[in-house]
Amino acid sequence: MATVNTVLGPVDPKALGFTLMHEHLVASSAGIPHTFPELLDRRETIAQGVKALQEAAAEGVGTYVDVTTMDLGRDVTVLREVAEQVGVHIITATGIWLDIPRAIANALTPDQLARLFVREIEVGIEGTGIKAGVIKVATSEQGVTPANELVLRAAARASNSTGVPITTHTVATTKVGEAQMAIFQEERVDPRRVCIGHSNSTTDLDYLAGLARQGCVLGMDQYPGGRMGSLNWEERTQVVKRLVDMGLAQHVSFSHDHLITSLMRPEMREERRAYNPDGICFMSRKVLPRLRELGVSESAIRAMTVEAPRRFFGGE
Repeated sequence: MATVNTVLGPVDPKALGFTLMHEHLVASSAGIPHTFPELLDRRETIAQGVKALQEAAAEGVGTYVDVTTMDLGRDVTVLREVAEQVGVHIITATGIWLDIPRAIANALTPDQLARLFVREIEVGIEGTGIKAGVIKVATSEQGVTPANELVLRAAARASNSTGVPITTHTVATTKVGEAQMAIFQEERVDPRRVCIGHSNSTTDLDYLAGLARQGCVLGMDQYPGGRMGSLNWEERTQVVKRLVDMGLAQHVSFSHDHLITSLMRPEMREERRAYNPDGICFMSRKVLPRLRELGVSESAIRAMTVEAPRRFFGGE
């Protein structure tokens, strides 16, 4: 039977429930949590994580996918301590976001980097025994650079070796998800094991439907949106409704890309709270009710919140 690595051990994919596919409990930069621990209040970080996930659990969330990679200051021991206090599965990530260390980009081959990802999946992360359950990669609006291609191919090979799926950061308005999928196809990755992230920052239905029809999952994971001229949450939800109407609900997943806490100035933190006071409950409080108002069925909502993530992690 297939299982999914969580920070507290393997679970049956059928136990995941309503899954938030792309979140961050705490983020900073590579090395910060261990080299300069005084910059992040660990006790307060854990307390905020517990509070946020308890609220989400009360509103039906069963699994929280934390895609904070090593270059974003990943600290899996914080995730474990939060998971021990809440009734939510937490999945952590291996892989690399956009801050690819030069020591990796200039020195390693895809196979060498893939072996490091595999170790974090099969053995554990930083000697903790906590195993990654997803591989996170990222491509910016610049497109696939040589360093980025190294990470994408390494992720593909690690996924093929372990069966652990890949989730991505993209800039949907520049259609970089297509470039990511082209590399994954060259590497013979099963498209059902790929989630193309940040797909709800565009209204280009041809782009989105084209990706979905290849078999991958669309990460509609930047709610509520509306900052710096980006699509607001109503516009993003209308895109989801159109995808449902096209018969593609089984290829849609949800999340917020929300930082529960991070290394930032107090005024920036307060600005973020004011921008989204619902945090990781925005989906359950605003988006799902709006989809129901738009006529989206409960079966379609379940397909997006429960079944698509289950298949993505379970290899169905």
